[in-house]
Amino acid sequence: MSETLNIKSIEFGSRKITFELSYKDRKTLGIRVYPDCKVKVIAPYNTTEEKLEAKLREKAPWIIKQQLEFLSYHPLTPPRKYINGETHLYLGRQYKLRIEKSETNEVKLFRGRLLVLKKDNTSAKSLLSEWYREKAFVHFAETLKKTIPLFKRFEIDEPELQIRLMATRWGSCTSQGKVILNPELIKAPKGSIEYVIIHELCHLVHHNHTRAFYALQEAIMPDWKKWKERLETSLI
Repeated sequence: MSETLNIKSIEFGSRKITFELSYKDRKTLGIRVYPDCKVKVIAPYNTTEEKLEAKLREKAPWIIKQQLEFLSYHPLTPPRKYINGETHLYLGRQYKLRIEKSETNEVKLFRGRLLVLKKDNTSAKSLLSEWYREKAFVHFAETLKKTIPLFKRFEIDEPELQIRLMATRWGSCTSQGKVILNPELIKAPKGSIEYVIIHELCHLVHHNHTRAFYALQEAIMPDWKKWKERLETSLI
């Protein structure tokens, strides 16, 4: 029998949970929350609407918790015009942008400003993006090297670090042991960067957000909630 699929929603308190519903030849009802916060529900063909709604209401707190967890990794970058006087973040601090014409292309922090020296035909945006990426790789690598010894008892090898621009994630890890970080994370405070890296390293031990995962994260970084909140509230 072919799969049927539609979009439905339920109200839970002040929240509306929208989900993609499909029916398959299976015995149990499954619910998954994805990094983009989408919810997919797979139900047996004979599931009644009453049973479906009851199960979703039962699981609603868990669904919302998972969505909030993923949202903490969603970059909140407002549009930038790359003009003089505009503020840009670096390691949690605001810097005013200063763009000047020059014979060479260069980006540097100078007297509390983010100075972009550029040739006439060069984009300030591209220069700044490349500068952020270079700074990100250096700082992330140093932080990774500093935090990996905290996982010594789990005999984890130092993972390969990759920098990749991601629309909805600050970081991720692969089953092959690679840690992938968003270069935009370099705009966050150092503690928030460390939190994201520790979060991904914890996933090398516990692959899902289980109690054991959070217990390990708490043991490694007791103040992780503070830095997670700073990340969520930063206009990065």
